[in-house]
Amino acid sequence: QVQLVESGGGLVQPGGSLRLSCAASGFTLDSYTIGWFRLAPGNVREGVACISSFDGSTYYRDSVKGRFTISRDNAKNMVYLQMNSLEPGDTAVYYCTADLVIQTAHAMCSMSGGIIPFDYWGQGTQVTVSS
Repeated sequence: QVQLVESGGGLVQPGGSLRLSCAASGFTLDSYTIGWFRLAPGNVREGVACISSFDGSTYYRDSVKGRFTISRDNAKNMVYLQMNSLEPGDTAVYYCTADLVIQTAHAMCSMSGGIIPFDYWGQGTQVTVSS
């Protein structure tokens, strides 16, 4: 079965850290550009951090630069998002996504909206930042 499964979400206080994981099954991630997107109530789905299949370059939205780090382990078929110095504005459902056609991290993370036609999406994991 082809799927992406996220884990690692939860409730954390402001300033805290979380590490999200995304496990791929049924296909190998090494040829795919990978991204983490998030959806907060009242907002559209937005790209948070993306990593290119072409050269391993990364792209981050401005609000998370210096706090979040995306990484991939092709041998384990896993993608990670390390989130530090979390803020209440980071509260959202976080989704892992993969696409075979898009080659740059910037192009992937620039997509936003209700329906984003990437190849695969996970079911999402809730991140809540609150005291």
